[in-house]
Amino acid sequence: MRRLSIGFVSALTCFLAACSTPAALSSDVTVMRLPHNMNESHPIHQSLVHFAELAEEKSGGTLRFDIFPNGQLGSEREAIELTQTGAVDATKVSATALESFSPFYALFSIPYLFADQDHYYEVMESAIATDIYDSTSDSGFFGLTYYDAGTRNMYTIDQPVREPEDLAGLKIRVQPSETAIQMTRLMGGAPTPMAFGEVYTALQQGVIDGTENNETALIANNHGEVAKDYSYTEHAIVPDLLIFSKLRWDSFSEEERAIIREAANESSQFHKELWAEEIQRSVEAAEELGVTFHEDVNKEAFRDLVEPMHEAVRSNEMMAPYYERIREMEKEE
Repeated sequence: MRRLSIGFVSALTCFLAACSTPAALSSDVTVMRLPHNMNESHPIHQSLVHFAELAEEKSGGTLRFDIFPNGQLGSEREAIELTQTGAVDATKVSATALESFSPFYALFSIPYLFADQDHYYEVMESAIATDIYDSTSDSGFFGLTYYDAGTRNMYTIDQPVREPEDLAGLKIRVQPSETAIQMTRLMGGAPTPMAFGEVYTALQQGVIDGTENNETALIANNHGEVAKDYSYTEHAIVPDLLIFSKLRWDSFSEEERAIIREAANESSQFHKELWAEEIQRSVEAAEELGVTFHEDVNKEAFRDLVEPMHEAVRSNEMMAPYYERIREMEKEE
């Protein structure tokens, strides 16, 4: 595990000290800590609050979650490490942030893996996803449920991306993920790994030419102020995941575990409606900022370019069974 920054450790120390008193109010109440990096208006935060409310209600008040939004406890990587050690009890992270902890999570980032949203939902609510969630149990945490994070598309400062040649020479910000880097390179762009919080300034100053994300980033993170062309490449559907500390989980009774699982699954379904509404609001607000949305994208050309990534997974003895199970579900629809 890499060394955490001095500032982060200091902030964490203050946080733990501040939270020690509420947890000690009653031996019958378990207070858990759940940090994430979204703001309070984001559907993810609202869905996590719903999860916490459900868990408290279903447990008769004995299971409580204190939620810390806005990256108060550090980056996604740091939050994962804190969950591993049990310093926090759960956190919400993008599946891409988990690739370095288990290669199976990289499957979710394979471009054009899912045929459509229905196929994606079916996979995420199947035993395939559960098997992948459990792949990090020996590392100190496991996946509990998923939250829809939308379809990822390319958007740039002033150039539509309709064909692969439109990406040629463009510096595209990607998540610090080998899968995302390889995908962008194969699609024709120049991948530029960068922390999400740096994207707005990088777009504004021309350090990068564009990035890829769902529509909410145009408004929630103000990217629509500087990026005016949003192109529906629909190259990936990468979930956000709620992960849970194995150390904390093992301390629960079977009844408590069932309550938390039920609350998590219900919050995931609750999130779907919130997310659809947020996408619509974001598109309308972005259009008012002057963002143009481009549907006329040659997705087949991009899909052909990333085929080597699919071939690599199919030839990997460890990954191939999961990949084939996902593709078989598409054929069964």
